[in-house]
Amino acid sequence: MGCSQELSEFKRGTVIGYHLCNMSIHEISLLLNIPKSTVSGIITKWKQLGTTVPQP
Repeated sequence: MGCSQELSEFKRGTVIGYHLCNMSIHEISLLLNIPKSTVSGIITKWKQLGTTVPQP
């Protein structure tokens, strides 16, 4: 697999914005060119923590 890289706070916020506009994980993944598992993980953490900023 390729080298993974953390997404910027802006890109994580964009994922949440698209999610709040009722876009599917697949659509968000295609638009932002990131894996569906990453999109799903961001949405899950946002729902649990209420933020897109990673906790230390």
